[in-house]
Amino acid sequence: MGSSVITARAAASFEPLGRSVASARSFVRDTLQGWGFGDIVDDAVVLTSELVTNAVVHAGTSADLLCLRSEEGVRIEVADRYPEREIPLQGSLDSMGSPDREGGRGLQLCAALAGHWGVDYTPTHKTVWFQLALPERSVGARSAGPSLPAHLLPLADTRVRVAVVQIDRVGSISAWNEDAEELFGYSAEQVTGKPLTDLAAWPHTPGTGTGIADALQLSRWEGSYGIRGASGRVIPVYASHLRVRDTVGEPSTVCLLVRDHERAVLQTPLRVPSDASGGSEGQSADPFEVFIGSPAPDDLDGLLQRTVERARDMLDGDSAFLLLATDDETELEVRASTGLPSARQRFARVPVEAGPGRYGSARMPAVHEDLTAVSGAVPLLNSTGMRSVVTVPLKVEGRLTGSLGVAAEAPGRYSNEEALRLQFAADRIALAVESARLGELERLRRGSLSFLVEASDLLAGTLDRDQTLALMAQMTVPTLATWCAVYTIADQSSDPYLSYVLHEDEELIDGIKSLLSKIPPPDPVPAPGARIWSAPAEAAHQAALRTSMRSLGLSGGPARQLTTGIVPTLATASAVGGETVVLPLVARNRVIGMLTLGKPTDEHFRQEILELAEDLSRRAALALDNARLYSERTAISQSLQRSLLPPELPAIEGVEVEVIYRAAGEGNEVGGDFYDLFPISDGAYGFAIGDVCGTGPNAAAVTGLARHALRLLAREGLSGPAVLERLNSAILDEGARSRFLTLLYGEMRPQEDGSAELKVVCAGHPLPLRLRPDGTVEPAAEPQPLLGVLEDLELYEQTVTLDPGDVLLCVTDGVTERREGPRMLGDDGLAEVLTTCTGLTAGAVAARIMRAVERFASDAPSDDMAILAMRVPAPHKDERAPCPGA
Repeated sequence: MGSSVITARAAASFEPLGRSVASARSFVRDTLQGWGFGDIVDDAVVLTSELVTNAVVHAGTSADLLCLRSEEGVRIEVADRYPEREIPLQGSLDSMGSPDREGGRGLQLCAALAGHWGVDYTPTHKTVWFQLALPERSVGARSAGPSLPAHLLPLADTRVRVAVVQIDRVGSISAWNEDAEELFGYSAEQVTGKPLTDLAAWPHTPGTGTGIADALQLSRWEGSYGIRGASGRVIPVYASHLRVRDTVGEPSTVCLLVRDHERAVLQTPLRVPSDASGGSEGQSADPFEVFIGSPAPDDLDGLLQRTVERARDMLDGDSAFLLLATDDETELEVRASTGLPSARQRFARVPVEAGPGRYGSARMPAVHEDLTAVSGAVPLLNSTGMRSVVTVPLKVEGRLTGSLGVAAEAPGRYSNEEALRLQFAADRIALAVESARLGELERLRRGSLSFLVEASDLLAGTLDRDQTLALMAQMTVPTLATWCAVYTIADQSSDPYLSYVLHEDEELIDGIKSLLSKIPPPDPVPAPGARIWSAPAEAAHQAALRTSMRSLGLSGGPARQLTTGIVPTLATASAVGGETVVLPLVARNRVIGMLTLGKPTDEHFRQEILELAEDLSRRAALALDNARLYSERTAISQSLQRSLLPPELPAIEGVEVEVIYRAAGEGNEVGGDFYDLFPISDGAYGFAIGDVCGTGPNAAAVTGLARHALRLLAREGLSGPAVLERLNSAILDEGARSRFLTLLYGEMRPQEDGSAELKVVCAGHPLPLRLRPDGTVEPAAEPQPLLGVLEDLELYEQTVTLDPGDVLLCVTDGVTERREGPRMLGDDGLAEVLTTCTGLTAGAVAARIMRAVERFASDAPSDDMAILAMRVPAPHKDERAPCPGA
């Protein structure tokens, strides 16, 4: 900016992403509004948008944005990391290329709107800058003053023009006087019937919720905005709106508009009454409305932002800020500021008590003539260039609720007189601020309850560990934090393990995971509440510093070869460079992990968010521990279930054997169905299929007892009835742990003629079915008493011969008792399905039976199912191929 003295600066970096353009626009708008340069905001935002788009979209690099303030105006610089892509600087504007190219529309707009602009090159950067001059008008005159000499009066045109514009019920222009035509370049015919919103450039002041359409509906409104003239330029105006109605009751709004630097023609001076009871005929102005303006913003952020802007203007300061106290009055939280880098300070906290780095002057008015003499007196202003400051408390019924301050860059600007004026204003707004704060807290609490109810439902809906971790992260990002990481601890002797990382931008997840994996995890401290963890931000800062040094060739090697790795590292550093907090995951008095929440560079968490995160962490910890316990129980159940079934079936010469077993449920209970096929001796084989009443450990005990006892007793040479009678005695010996048992047991001996001889005992079990080659199905045994009920059993065995082509089908009651509403498959239904299986192999028979059972009902099976099919193959010439779909 030539030889001009820089009085303020603000800088930010933006990643090479499409949304960075909108972020850059907001940054410039907030910065210039904070500096009080609303007149040039629109032009600055348009130019910044184009230049940042060139950098992050067309050039594909990050953009560094710098705003500089001086007495002459504002200079904005946009630097990218693509210096090889030069911009044409010679020739006319038309030769700059397509508007979509880097040297196109952005430079054309710079030439058209900026007073000065240019391009600077370095080996690593290319910087495009422009400078906007401030309008020549007096700033800050907001009230009536004494008589002044003529050369000190505000500058105005030869003739002051007052545009009179009338807006009808729907917001369209119905009247447009000659002064309006002169000021804005439109004739009445051109604008009549058009909405005023088509011409108005409404200011987007942070925290202000009222729009032009809302302002037109108010009974009175006064303030600044812009009108886009016929030339395309925005003309700043000061407006006074009055809502009226005609003789038939039709409402409309009359708008009086003057150039903004002639605002004194319309502006109502602000007056702070010296006597609260004064006024004519008992009607006094509301002190709150006098300071804050009417209508007052109806939301807390809008009210606080309006407050700091009015406080700054009232004392002609360079910046202002407002902090709200916590419920215990031990800390102050930054909630609004103007003229300061608000993104860096918002929700930052400082202690109230006196001491280094503490806000010792919060409870009473204080004036600091030179902050350089009292280091850290107002921590919020550290490294901002502010030299003098006045602060006053906001109190309600004697309780500290906040602190309001105004600061200037020059020393010695404020005295006790300014402190009294600011305290008078703070006393008028304290109650309104506290009321709005309580309303916001109530809304946050309602939202928090809704959030926690939904989170509890989601966490309770899964018992899968990995899904629980994913739900924890997804509920946290972006509702509570920009990124999060979940550490888990397997047992007390294990170190924390990084299990899950999530960022609202998926492209940054791998970079954050890599960064966190290189630093020690946080200590698993069981103390409740969030604690600050500085390691990620410090590691990110060091990584970004090393990358920047390499890019400048300071650590050896050509810089050009290393530039490809700059963007991810810097993006990761920015993503985790803000405040990071750790919350312990405590379940059943043991720390099972940590939930880490993070913000991007220079951002802070508000206390209400941390309290909500603490509530979520307690619920998530219990859900995660339940998932762990469920996984362990499922693994034990599955292992036990496998131990109750034979590891493999023996191959029997001359007999096909196939078994299908389906356990019901989710694997957390051991089923009572079992089967077995084992060699006995001399070419004989024992087979069994049974069903123990119930599920769980007691049923598993009886199942294990039955399967192993059958093998031992059968190999001792006992007959089938003797085996089952001794097994019955063993089950009864279990006492209260015993369970009823239905069991089909048999011994099979393949014969030399190709048949197989079976001796079977059916103790309370579904009868085995025999399928003949001609499709005939008949029971292959008679029913006898089940085991585990009577002490003295008299069982007998029956002999069945399976001829070539015959099939013996044995099932548990989960097959025959398959239900669909009132219908049940039953023994007859099973026999009907079996008649369709003639000529099929044993495997095909078992598969067809299982498929028919599953299709019988739409619901998942509620009982375990076991199918044992044995078939004596027919001679080769009679063998039929399995039918399709078997």
